[in-house]
Amino acid sequence: MSFSNALKMCRTQKRVSKTKLAELSGLSISYLTLLEQGKRDPNLSTIEKICKALNIPISIFIFLAFDKNEIDGISHELAKMLSLTALQLIESSDDS
Repeated sequence: MSFSNALKMCRTQKRVSKTKLAELSGLSISYLTLLEQGKRDPNLSTIEKICKALNIPISIFIFLAFDKNEIDGISHELAKMLSLTALQLIESSDDS
């Protein structure tokens, strides 16, 4: 799993700076940086804080964290389309 990629994708899709995410989640900027660099793996409570701060369902975040080779039964193309759709839904939730 690549939590670092999912975090960066979601944060940038939501147009939230690390500073703002730190404020919203109660996590430090330095810890968020380590997560995005893949130098730390978040525990479930950290993922919950991040998802709550970004207003993203945990299930979507976890899906985005999967590496394409970790998802059995669907093609790489379908996984890519699902990821893009999930990111678009994340973005559109801000417009609601």
